[in-house]
Amino acid sequence: MSDSQPGDRTAGSVEASTEVFVGYRELLFSIVYNLLGTVADTDDVLQETWLSWSAKKSRSPHEEIDNPRAYLVRIAVNHALARKAAIKRRRETYVGPWLPEPLVSRGSEEEPVAEPSHRALQSESVSMALMVVLETLSPLERAVFVLHDVFGYAHAEIAGILDRNPSSVRQLA
Repeated sequence: MSDSQPGDRTAGSVEASTEVFVGYRELLFSIVYNLLGTVADTDDVLQETWLSWSAKKSRSPHEEIDNPRAYLVRIAVNHALARKAAIKRRRETYVGPWLPEPLVSRGSEEEPVAEPSHRALQSESVSMALMVVLETLSPLERAVFVLHDVFGYAHAEIAGILDRNPSSVRQLA
């Protein structure tokens, strides 16, 4: 006989927390990818974020998180900044300039098919240029830029995510 019954709150809460995470995964991927620049590192950070999220939910299954989106973004950004520091330590021995890994994305089905090769080339060039420019920023400057200018977070909200003073976040912007 299975320990899990249809009305079991633990099984339901695991499914609910999984649904919440999956619902925000695309947003988290975009933020973390813009901070790190590689799909492999982004996937690793998302896995760490999932583990932190599920551990929090299993430790306190009855405690509701007021804003799961903000909580998940905070976890993901903190893990990404830690990963960025570890990557920087490893790259000190790397010979040559680091170039970001281009992200292959599928275009919208509603777009006209006039010149797909031109659109793909232009999109890839802009994406690559942005990643190269972002690489010149410090990890905190990069986090503030990505969260504010790319995803539209307010400086006060970014300050909460990064555990910084709102005025120092505005200076980093």
